[in-house]
Amino acid sequence: QVQLVESGGGLVEAGGSMRISCVASERRFTTYAMGWFRQAPGNEREFVAAISWSAGTTHYADSVKGRFTISRDNARTAVYLEMNNLIPEDTAIYYCAAEPGPTAQAMDVLTSGHGVDYWGKGTLVTVSS
Repeated sequence: QVQLVESGGGLVEAGGSMRISCVASERRFTTYAMGWFRQAPGNEREFVAAISWSAGTTHYADSVKGRFTISRDNARTAVYLEMNNLIPEDTAIYYCAAEPGPTAQAMDVLTSGHGVDYWGKGTLVTVSS
């Protein structure tokens, strides 16, 4: 069972930057597509970004394009989300996710958010105005 542990959340002022991390417990993570989702109070969980196992393909939600960057370090079994120009609307619990399988299929699952196999417990990011 792959375990995903997020870290790096906290409080940041609007316009600031933050990087959150996710570390997987097993080496087979390096063959999985990975993604980030978020859930704001009163809202459904939504897709933020995804990255293929080789980091050759990335997808972003329109709301974060140009501000957020997803990356991974397979040697550390880690995936990162660099967030710049943060706005209060980015306040949410951010969840790491992992999906095995062929790249295109795994990326589709992550982008849709339906049927994702593995989830972390989340890290809270709060952006103050």
